[in-house]
Amino acid sequence: MTASISEIPATERTVHHRGFDLAVHEYGDPDAETVILVHGWPDTHHLWNGVIPLLADRFHVVAYDTRGHGASTHTARVADFRLAELAADFYAVADAVSPDRPVHVLAHDWGSVQVWEAVCEPRATDRIASFTSVSGPNLDHLAAWVRARLRKPGPRNIWQPFTQLLSSAYTGFFMTPGLPRLAFGLLATEQRWRRFIQIMNNTAPSTIFFGPTLKQDMVNGLLIYRANILAHMLEPRERTTDVPVQLIVAGRDIAVRPAGYDDSAQWVSRLWRRDVPAGHWMPFSHPELLATATTELVDAVNDGEFAAGSAEKIPGEDARQQPRRLRVAD
Repeated sequence: MTASISEIPATERTVHHRGFDLAVHEYGDPDAETVILVHGWPDTHHLWNGVIPLLADRFHVVAYDTRGHGASTHTARVADFRLAELAADFYAVADAVSPDRPVHVLAHDWGSVQVWEAVCEPRATDRIASFTSVSGPNLDHLAAWVRARLRKPGPRNIWQPFTQLLSSAYTGFFMTPGLPRLAFGLLATEQRWRRFIQIMNNTAPSTIFFGPTLKQDMVNGLLIYRANILAHMLEPRERTTDVPVQLIVAGRDIAVRPAGYDDSAQWVSRLWRRDVPAGHWMPFSHPELLATATTELVDAVNDGEFAAGSAEKIPGEDARQQPRRLRVAD
C-alpha cells in the first residue's frame, strides 16, 4: 500500500535567487536520481501530494513553490512573472538540489510552460535529463501551430485554432487589469474551487490538495497571464530542444486542445506523446499514471533509448515529424 504524503519524511530548504526566496521541499534518498515537480496556477507544491509518494521510494523528489505562490516570495510586478525569470528560478533550484547530475522534470499547467522555456535554453541538455509535460504547452510552439494552420485555410485548419481560441477565452478575462483580481477576491473559495476541479476531472474531493495560500495565489498568480500570453502568441520565437520530452495530453483539457500539440515534433528531436481521456488536473485525478509515465521516461533515457539520433522513424518521414504515440485507456 502506498504511503500518504504525511508519512514520507521531508526536508525543507530555501533557494535564494534574484531577490526571491523559493520554498523547496525534498523527499526520498538525496543520493538517488532527482525528479523535480513544478506546479502551475493557482497551485503550490501541494499539487503533487498524490504523486510524491509514488516516486519517493526510488527517486530524490523535489517540489517547490514557484515565485508568487505558496511560501515563496510574492510580488506585484508583472515583469517578475516572465517566463525567462521563472525558467531561471527552475535552474537555480536544480543547481541547488542536484549540482552534479542532470535532473528529470514533471511539470503541470504554467509549471510546464515555464519548464518548456528552460528546456529550450542552451544549457538544457547538460542540466535536464528528461521532461514530462502535462497540460502546459510551449507558448511559442502553440502560436506557430496557429499560424501554420491559418496559412493554409480549410475546414480543419480553421476549426482547430477556433476551438483553441474558445478554450483560451478565459485568459482574456484573466489579463484584464483589476477585474479578475476583484472577482477572485470576492467569489473564490476553497470549497468552490475544489468542486470545480472535481467536476472537470471526475475525481473525488479527497484526491485534491491545496495549500493554505490558495485564495491569495489565485489573485496574485494571475499576473503570469499578463506577463506572457500576448508577448509569446503575437511574436513567437523559434525554440527547439534536444532534451527528451514526453507529452501527457489530456483529451478533456478545458484549457489546451489536444490538436495544439500536433506540431511539437518539429521543435523537439526526441518526443513521446501519450493521449489520456482525462481533464486538466491530472496530478489529482491520475497520479499513478503520471508517476508511471515519468518513471518509464527515466528508464528509457537511462537505457539509451533516447540517445541522440535514436528516435524511431516512420519510413519516409523525418524523425522530428513523428512522435512516439501511446493512447492510454481511461
